[in-house]
Amino acid sequence: MSVVAAFHNLSADLLKGDKDLDCDVIVCSDDASAAQLTRSLAAKIPASVPSTAVSWKRRILEQITALLIGLNIRHKGHGGIRITGLPPEAYK
Repeated sequence: MSVVAAFHNLSADLLKGDKDLDCDVIVCSDDASAAQLTRSLAAKIPASVPSTAVSWKRRILEQITALLIGLNIRHKGHGGIRITGLPPEAYK
């Protein structure tokens, strides 16, 4: 069985809306094919850029999610995260 974690860093309000997302979808999995399938699904969301994080860093992803929740509550927003500066291979 494959396990993939994704979409934790996206606001539910943005996902159910019809506006383009200006953030990355972070995908975590030890299974490369399951991660690629999830990345291909995430790529169908307008203006989102799927990214990959290895599963042993999942705790860091959970901390980023907590940070985003705190920022969105404090500022009454729907902020996300954009990862920049990675080589093109990181997005394949």
